[in-house]
Amino acid sequence: MSQTGVTMLAGVQFHAVGKIYHFDATHLPTLKKGDLVVVETTRGRQIGRVMTLTPPTEQTDLASLRPIERIATGRDLALRRYWRNKEAPALTLGREIASRLRLPLKVIGAEYSLDGTRLMFLYTAEDKVDTQEWKRELTNSFRARVELRLVGPRDVARCLGGYGACGELQCCSTFLTDFSSISIKMAKEQGISLNPQEITGMCGRLRCCLAYEYDQYAQARKNLPKVGKPVGTPHGRGTVVEVLPLQDAVIVQIGEQRFRVARTNLLPMEEHEPLPRRATPPREEAGKKRPARERPPRPEAETPAAEPTPRRRRRRHKHPAA
Repeated sequence: MSQTGVTMLAGVQFHAVGKIYHFDATHLPTLKKGDLVVVETTRGRQIGRVMTLTPPTEQTDLASLRPIERIATGRDLALRRYWRNKEAPALTLGREIASRLRLPLKVIGAEYSLDGTRLMFLYTAEDKVDTQEWKRELTNSFRARVELRLVGPRDVARCLGGYGACGELQCCSTFLTDFSSISIKMAKEQGISLNPQEITGMCGRLRCCLAYEYDQYAQARKNLPKVGKPVGTPHGRGTVVEVLPLQDAVIVQIGEQRFRVARTNLLPMEEHEPLPRRATPPREEAGKKRPARERPPRPEAETPAAEPTPRRRRRRHKHPAA
């Protein structure tokens, strides 16, 4: 046994689709996955199913761990069935009281604890509602400690269930245990129409499935040019008008035609320019003359020195006297 006294953690799930909570299972060496156990929670004593059995890690908050009371017996299962049969009448009465008080809320469900000492009502409301009078009348109507819990639209959709736009059961009621943050950027990155009817789920919020392939689309777009960028292609120079991330290609507008060009066939603009044009030197600035080209001096030929030419004397002519 470790210094903390905990050698085995049991991950317990209380609903078919719900979070897994960890408990100390050191005193139950025969415990195995799939067993039903009785544990004490903040909502009272409940029955859950063991989903995992792992040793504690350094990140485990051992101070908050509670021990598993026992493995569920036949009597425990019969007791749970008894109180579950009373949840539907309790829900009906809770809705009638809320309607009589004209409270702007919607009662979603009612849950009894294993021993019936606690009764929790789940409700949703768009604005803040004063529930003191409603809780007072519920307490007078039931022999249990009444608790009220406000839930969000996604939790409401999980409780009600149903089918999504894809024709399958909703993700929140089949396998999603946590709701991740969804943004409109995820729809834009995947090229999905921003029509509210196409990106909104039954809960009135953005669909959870928008996050499933977002990382793949974002990674694929990093290697492709953006819309509006000029590119060179084997068909000529054009402009990107559409990006196809999953096909690793783009649609390029060249004149009046459009071509689908794979990323490997895209050419940078400097490579797309004709070779003679790139080889031509830039023109000289206007008004600027090129420097004169210096020519190497010619070698002097070795010739015999010429004799000096005798200077001819100028003869004077005498003019006749007048």
